[in-house]
Amino acid sequence: MDEFCFEITEELEDERVDKCLSALIDSLSRSYIQKMVKEGRVSVNGKPVKGSYRVKSDDCVTFCLPKAVEPDIQPEDIPLDILYEDEDVILVNKPKGMVVHPAPGHYSGTLVNALLYHCGGQLSGINGVMRPGIVHRIDKDTTGSLAACKNDAAHKSLARQLKEHTVTRQYHAICQGVLREEEGVIDRPLARHPMDRKKMAVATQGGKRAVTHYRVLQRFPRHTYIQCELETGRTHQIRAHMASLGHPLLGDTVYGGGPGPFPLQGQTLHAKTLGFLHPSTGRYLEVDAPLPEYFLRLLERL
Repeated sequence: MDEFCFEITEELEDERVDKCLSALIDSLSRSYIQKMVKEGRVSVNGKPVKGSYRVKSDDCVTFCLPKAVEPDIQPEDIPLDILYEDEDVILVNKPKGMVVHPAPGHYSGTLVNALLYHCGGQLSGINGVMRPGIVHRIDKDTTGSLAACKNDAAHKSLARQLKEHTVTRQYHAICQGVLREEEGVIDRPLARHPMDRKKMAVATQGGKRAVTHYRVLQRFPRHTYIQCELETGRTHQIRAHMASLGHPLLGDTVYGGGPGPFPLQGQTLHAKTLGFLHPSTGRYLEVDAPLPEYFLRLLERL
C-alpha cells in the first residue's frame, strides 16, 4: 500500500479535500479519490475525514492508495480494420468510440482486447498486461491510424522514433470559426489544467514542449477544415492547441467546441497518415486511413 502525505499551502486553502488531492495527484481521477475518502483512506492531521471537509493552510493530508491489482485482460473477437500487418507490426484504422487500452471502467471492448484475439497474444510486453503492443495511442473519439507492435524489438524501435520526433503523424480536423492564416505553427507547452485534471492547457510556467503544424484545407462560413501534423505527441495536443487559438475542434465538448447543430460523438479529429521506418527492414512505411463516413457527410453539409 502506497501512502501520500501533503502539507496544504495557502493556494489550496478552503478547497474540498477530494478536489485538493486531485490537483496534487495527477494520476488519479477525482471520482476515484472520492471513493477512497468514503472508504476512510484519507486523513487530515491523523484523523479520517468526510468528502465535505475543506482543507486549511498547514493541514497534513494523508492518502493511503491500495495496491493495484491488474485484471486479466481477455482476447475478444472484435473486427479490426487493418491497414497493414506483418510479423513485427500491425497498423489499424481505429473507429470512433473505441478505447485503445483497458483502464478502470473499460476492461473489455478495447483495441487491446481485439488485438490479443487477432494476434493470438503475440504482442510486445514492454507496457505490461494492460497495454500489450501499445506504443502510442489516440483518444476514444478520435478515429484513424494507430500502430501496435508484436514484439519488444519492434516496440523499442517505434518508441525511439517517437521520442526523436521522426514519425509522420498527420491528422485531419474541423475546427470552429474561420482561420485567417493559410498555415501556422503552434509552439506552446502543455500541462494538466489546474482546475480540471481531465484537460490539458497551455502552461504559463513549466509544462512539456508541444509543437503542432497546421494548414487550411478548406474554409466554410463558420468552420475550417484543417490538416495538423504533430512534431511532438502530448496528450490532447491538437485539441488543446486549437482551443488555445480560439478555434476548438467541432464536437469537442471538453475544450469548448461543442457539436453545434450536428449530432456528433466527440471531437471531429481523424489520424489520417502514419509513417515510420520499419523496425526490421529500415524502409519507410506509411499508411493512410480514409476519412470515416460521419466526417465525409459533415464536410458535405458544411
